[in-house]
Amino acid sequence: MRIFLVEDEEQIRKMMKFNLEAEGYEVVTASDGKEALGIIDGQHFDLIILDIMLPGLNGYQICENIRLRNEKVGILMVSAKDSSQDRIMGLKLGADDYLVKPFNLEEFLLRVNNLIKRSTEEAKVQLNEFQFGNNNINFVTFEATHGNKKIDLTNKEALLLKMLIERKNEVVSRQHILQNVWGYDIYPSTRTIDNFILSFRKYFEDDPRNPKYFHSIRGVGYKFTSEN
Repeated sequence: MRIFLVEDEEQIRKMMKFNLEAEGYEVVTASDGKEALGIIDGQHFDLIILDIMLPGLNGYQICENIRLRNEKVGILMVSAKDSSQDRIMGLKLGADDYLVKPFNLEEFLLRVNNLIKRSTEEAKVQLNEFQFGNNNINFVTFEATHGNKKIDLTNKEALLLKMLIERKNEVVSRQHILQNVWGYDIYPSTRTIDNFILSFRKYFEDDPRNPKYFHSIRGVGYKFTSEN
């Protein structure tokens, strides 16, 4: 699971990052509002943790901006601003929860766990079949077609396809793929994942050299694009 932590106070940011990673989360950080918006754009996160008092853009502005583009991702505001008006403002702009500093570490981690569980459950879709272009994929039988051509998918191919399609038009990081497709017992190289993407292009692209659906984003991850 990926968490985006936006906090300008270095010591607090390091403490929160350390404890979240100890819980097994992948954590990406930013220290100001403009940097945060640049990172959020085009990436997938399971939870966003926002301080309110930030240089550049404040947490309220970031929260409002996120909600214009993504209604499902969980947002936890963490701030020293503890008035009821501050909490109401954050919730009105789309935050799912609000925690006042200084906070109890155990409570913080429990709130994080609860928000991630809620947002991932809401995001889950029983994707048994998917069509795009002249392609059809059945995730129950592991069978696919490209026009009249039949394709038998392996388990790993089906898992990776399903992940990319569920996150369509978003960049999915290599770390996220490792955790959810291969698990942490086996570490495929970047070349291994690239080979899967090349296979998908051969299976589903009309012109594999000029892919329309399956893309490798150098140094970042992989993306499936579709208007469906």
